[in-house]
Amino acid sequence: MADEPAAKPILEDLDRAECMRLIAPGGVGRVAYDDGEGPTVVPVNYAVDGESVVFRTSVSGRLSRSLLTAITGGNVRAAFEVDRLDEASRSGWSVLLRGGAHRLSDEERDAAVRVDPWPGDEREAWFRLPAAEVSGRRLRSSP
Repeated sequence: MADEPAAKPILEDLDRAECMRLIAPGGVGRVAYDDGEGPTVVPVNYAVDGESVVFRTSVSGRLSRSLLTAITGGNVRAAFEVDRLDEASRSGWSVLLRGGAHRLSDEERDAAVRVDPWPGDEREAWFRLPAAEVSGRRLRSSP
């Protein structure tokens, strides 16, 4: 008798609550934005603050310059993605948040959750991306 093929993993959609629970510990995620030359994705350290992610970058960096707007209190469209994958078991999850990112004022920064960036240089530009849209998927072993 021939060996039966291995069961294929199952891909399932995640609801908003599960997505926010998965990213709640913080860590490393990726910000996607248009830097004027096209779509760009960069990794950042982040923390979850309610229904938003907060991250820091250098004031003079491309990410900071691209997310600034001339309109006080204005937002710049961006996306934020976090995933955890286990290649050996072919399982994991991915969460995507979309919304309008804005640089935090001094008052907002003082009230925000702490974000400790890994790079040693200055990361004094703090941003918040409220989760206007949240989607996620999980790949898991079939029963």
